[in-house]
Amino acid sequence: MLAAMNDSYSSTESQSMTHNPIPVIGVVGGIGSGKSAVANWVAAHADVAVIDADKLGHDALKSTAVKDALLHRFGSGVFGADGFIDRSVLAKHVFGNNPEQFASRHDLEQIVHPEIGRRISADVVLATNNCRAAVLLDAAILLEAGWRELCDLVVFVDTPDAIRLSRVQKNRNWTEDELQRRESSQWSLDRKRQEADVVIINDRDLDYAGGQLLEFLRTRSVVK
Repeated sequence: MLAAMNDSYSSTESQSMTHNPIPVIGVVGGIGSGKSAVANWVAAHADVAVIDADKLGHDALKSTAVKDALLHRFGSGVFGADGFIDRSVLAKHVFGNNPEQFASRHDLEQIVHPEIGRRISADVVLATNNCRAAVLLDAAILLEAGWRELCDLVVFVDTPDAIRLSRVQKNRNWTEDELQRRESSQWSLDRKRQEADVVIINDRDLDYAGGQLLEFLRTRSVVK
């Protein structure tokens, strides 16, 4: 099942509408939705590159400018003995809905998001130079961070809550409360779904969900 959310985007527009050297397709979804797995499945079946914004975020935390800004804002307590940011400590400052956490999250985003955005743009250029047909931008907070302006289309991977919870319990050792705490810092799933150009249903095997996304890209003439 593939639910189109914006039928005004025709295949002939796939070239004229893009503001990037090659089409950039944002992939969003709830935590544990399997969006990364779906994006990587498509990359194994079509000539597309995957940009992992989460990995770029980890890399951004290692940059000198970001580290200096975080030291100024949060103090030395968010650094480990190795001199790098301790992400688990930083997470305690920013995930949650009390006023202090909200302010801390806002400040963190102001420091880190522009750096991630620059790295995304650089990777799009790299994919272009490598003659890839398109880019899948796998970014959980793509909409919240304002990175939609970097994309030509946005895909929402829709996965039942029970499946998502099972995945984060198994893969991240999170409780249901932790999942809810993390997701409370993001847009609601309904809002993300409404903002997307197409919805991919991921409630079966990976071939099912990946096949939907690949079909969508082909109908838009993004890939062959």
